Parts: sequence; C-alpha cells; structure tokens
Amino acid sequence: MADGSAGLGHLPVGVPDLQYYDENIPCLAACPVHTNAGLYVAAIADGDDRRAYLTARLPNPFASVCGRVCAAPCEDACRRGKIDRPIAIRALKRFVTEQFGPENGADALVMAPPAPDRPQSIGIVGGGPAGMACAHDLRRLGYRVSVYEATDKLGGAMWLGIPEYRLDRKVLAADIDAIVSLGVDVHLDVRLGRDVTLDQLRQHHDAVFLGIGATLGRGLDLPGADADGVFKAIEFLINMNRGFKVDVGERVIVIGGGDVAMDAARTALRAADYTAKSGKTATSGETRPDGAQSDAGERNPMTTAFDAARTARRAGAREITIVSLESREEMPAHDFEVEEAEHEGIRFVHRRGPSAVRVDGGRAVGLETIGVRSVFDAEHRFAPVFDPDDRQVLAADTIILAIGQAIDLEALGPNGPETSPRRTIAIDNDTGATSIPGVWAGGDAAKGPRTLIDAIADGRRSAADIHRALSGAAAPSPGSPATNGRHPGTMVELRQFHRLDDLYDRQDRVAVPTRDTGRRMGLAEVELGFTPEQARCEANRCLRCFANIVLDTDACVLCALCADVCPVNVISLVPGEEIDPAAGAGQTALLLDEEACIRCGLCIERCPPKALSMAMWSGVGVPSWQ
Repeated sequence: MADGSAGLGHLPVGVPDLQYYDENIPCLAACPVHTNAGLYVAAIADGDDRRAYLTARLPNPFASVCGRVCAAPCEDACRRGKIDRPIAIRALKRFVTEQFGPENGADALVMAPPAPDRPQSIGIVGGGPAGMACAHDLRRLGYRVSVYEATDKLGGAMWLGIPEYRLDRKVLAADIDAIVSLGVDVHLDVRLGRDVTLDQLRQHHDAVFLGIGATLGRGLDLPGADADGVFKAIEFLINMNRGFKVDVGERVIVIGGGDVAMDAARTALRAADYTAKSGKTATSGETRPDGAQSDAGERNPMTTAFDAARTARRAGAREITIVSLESREEMPAHDFEVEEAEHEGIRFVHRRGPSAVRVDGGRAVGLETIGVRSVFDAEHRFAPVFDPDDRQVLAADTIILAIGQAIDLEALGPNGPETSPRRTIAIDNDTGATSIPGVWAGGDAAKGPRTLIDAIADGRRSAADIHRALSGAAAPSPGSPATNGRHPGTMVELRQFHRLDDLYDRQDRVAVPTRDTGRRMGLAEVELGFTPEQARCEANRCLRCFANIVLDTDACVLCALCADVCPVNVISLVPGEEIDPAAGAGQTALLLDEEACIRCGLCIERCPPKALSMAMWSGVGVPSWQ
C-alpha cells in the first residue's frame, strides 16, 4: 500500500511468502501431509486423472486407503463449504487411486526404486500407518528398514480397528505391499516388551521409531462394569477384524459419541457376517494364533479375545442403540458417520450418560442411564453436569464402551522414554524425537488416538528428522511436512483460468454413491466410487483456491472497475488509515475477501492497465513439476 497504489491479497507481486500462500489454500493447509487437494481436484475436472493421482499420491503413501477412510480435514476446511457444501475430496481421491493406485497394479508411476543403500539401519516398532509411512520414506532414502509388528499382519489400526465394510482389505493390502516391496524387512508376531526390548533394538539399529499405537480400551468405573457382556470398543473391533466369533445377542448398547462408537455399532450390526466369514471362535482359556493364552481376567486386546466371547449361535444384533452424553450437534463423530449409522437403522439416545450396568447371574442385562444437563462449561471444556433425578434403564445383551483408548506404556520397559501426563510417549512435536537419543515416536502412542492421516504425517515427519540426524542433511526436501522451515517458491502466472462458460458456482454437491440400505448385507464396502461423469461434475465445483489473484501495485490506477465487476462483491477500496493507522493521507487499500472469492477471473478481464493476474504458488505441498 502506497500513494496511488494498492495491496490485494495482502501481498504485492514479487514478495512471495510461503506461509501465506500455502495457508491461502485451505485444503492444503488443513491436510497433515500437505496434499494439495485443490490441485488434484482441478486436474480431475480438466480430465487429467494421471496428474491428479500423482498430486494426491506423492505426499501420501496410503493414498488409496485415505481415498476410502480418511477423516478428510481438507473437506472441513474447503472454501466451497462457505457457499453450499464442500467438495467431496476424499471420494475424488478414490476415483484416481482406483485407476492408478496399487490396488490396480499401477503404482509404478510413483514407486521408483529406492536411493542407493546407506549403511545405517532403522528399527520401526509397529506396522500401523505411522510406522509404515516412516518405513516408506526411510527406505526410499536408501536406509535399511526393519519393521517389528506385534500381530500376524501389517496395518495396525487400519485393519484391526477400521471395519471391513469401510475399507476393502485388498486395497489395504495393496498399499502395504507396495511399501514392503521397496525392500522393507518385516518381522511379524514380535511384541515389544515380550519378544524384544527397546534396549535390544537400540543396540541393533542406528535409530528406532516407536509407532505402537493405542491398542488398550478405556473402561468405566461403574457398578457392574466387569460383568460378562461388557466390552471395550477397541477390543471388540480388533477381535471382529481378526476373525473371532463374538455372540453379541439381540440388543447392543454402544456408549460414546465419536467415530469409534459409530464403527462399533455398525460392526455389531454385521457381527453375523464376520462370524460366517471367519470360522474362528474365541473362548475363555483358548490358545489363539498369536500363541497367547486367553484369561477371563485379562483385557489386553492384542493378546486376548473377549473374556466374554462365546461360540455364537447367532452373532448379529437386531437392535443397536448408541448412548451419548452429547446432543446430535455436539457429538464429536463426523456427520457422514452418524448419517450412515442412522440410515442403517441404528438408534440414538442423546444427552444421557451411563450410571450402572444391570447384572443378572453375572451377565449384563441392561444399562442404567442418567440425564445430562450440559456437556461443556462456559469455556467449552468437557465438564458434564448430570441430573440425578432423571434415570432410565435400557435393556441390553451386550454393552460396548467406546470412550477412548490407552497406550501400553509397560511395553517400553524400565529404560523407556519419558512419558507425558496424558500417559503417552513424550516427544518433540516438530520432529517426533523422544527423551532418548536415537529414538523417535509418533502416531497414537505419542499423541493419543487421532486420525489416520495424522498418524501418516507423524511417520513422515519423524522419517525426515531421522534422515537429518543420520545424514547431516540441513532439512527435508520441499514438499515434506517435516519441519517448520521455509523453502523457496515461485509465483507461476496462469494463462488459462477463465470460468465464465460453466455453472460451477451454482452446481450442488454430487452425492457420493453408497450401497442401498436394504442391500448392506455382508462385509462389502458401503461407500462406492464415483463414475467418471460424477467425478468430473463434482470436481468442477472446486473454486481452485490454489490460484491467487496478484496485483502489480505499480500498474494499478485505483479505477475500482475490478470492484464494480465482481459478481460476489469481495473486492473493495478503503482509505489506507482503516488498515494501518500510520498510513498517510491519500493512500488507498484494495482488499480481497479470500474466503468468498470464487476465482471467476472477471476482475482480471476488466482491469484496464492489466494490473491484475492469476498465479499459482509452487511452494510446500505443490509439486515442483506443475
């Protein structure tokens, strides 16, 4: 801003600031691995699916999995949601991974051979999303990588916790196999603290990454909570996904309001299908495939099946109820998860909390609930207030507690890293480094239960810091979310941006196809992929926030024609002192409301001195080849 000049989008041309331009792409800024969703959505709209896949895959080794089950923070941040509804970014990612991803045998586009071998080796504990993402990046850099997984299969929470009707196991296996094929050494059925110690791993490897997850369920201190038929959600999901038969009875109550509660409820609805598929039965005292002896008093989900699991006469529930402290609007579960549960006939009871488990003959027969007056205090902190005079009893054969997960810190041993007050592994949030030199950690074990994409980002972040520590590299390469460091970028002027010949700003969101409710039998995926026509239509709704309107302050004559022509009134001219009290008389500021701009380009077309242009920033998250 200066005499006779203006500042549009806060920055004049020629002064690129990486942080501003990356944060000006909301979907990219919201993605923990910095995927430029807008760029690949626009590529789909333009019919360039190969470019779209490369943009989606390069920062994310689990792009195919995320195209089905990612929590999609990019959609929460999508500016299109300010107009009507956000772009269906996750479904569009699935559309391109189905064409070019490893599930179609075509991931060779990305999975080039690793760099020349380096002498150092890295031990990774846990074959979940954090551990495998870390293994992927380090192996690509040429390190010798060994993964130690406690179970008989890689994937961690992706296969133990995510129901099969949400994530096809063939897709998950394809993403994992693509990583292992890089030359990752895998050791299954090796449990930290039982089969190997952290001290032994440190002696054997130059660096260790701990991605042990949060595999222990949290219980409730309620009368009757130890009765037969009361389970923890994570244990329920793990055992169902591992193929153990569990008789849930006719009536199931799930306590909780998050996504895990939705998964547990919808899995209980399909319990008979899991039973029909597996043929395995978990009974008290049985020796299971991992060699551990189950015990009626033991609650470790990685070594035992349910202490209440019985050979099922019928395993599917007829009536499933979710009881939550929160109202429908307050529930932490994603809206689409709740909607799918509602479509499948699952009943919700809001604003009630558990107060006791009714027991008859050692078995749970019902849940006594208490009314909830409020869930949060004035500062929006979780502080439920109950109504002791409002009590109801709900009949139940099975009660599932979906109230949180815990980390098995005992596995770290006496010489393990420091832990946090939340009973997680204490780490440096920027690198994942622990209190022990040469040991990093990430995922749920370090930050508590979070989303799949957060865990992937943790693994990649630590991989970059391990590489820095072992190689002496100054910083990770551009495009990595590994540090807060700044990398150079370039403003690339766009020649083709005109969008006056379509109705992209008026089109409604294309509904993501799902299997009809009446046909949701078995374990087939409920959500289906877009057809090419649906994908193009939905992708065309993107506002293309990766395109920035840039002003040449020397050329601007403050004619205000850009403001006059703007169809959504997002450009304005105001006295300079309204922006900066120190501005002198005669100065004018030209302002753009980034939240509402639809990137139609009319202002650029109308500008007489050609002071406005459309440009893309090639900084973090934006592939340099674009």
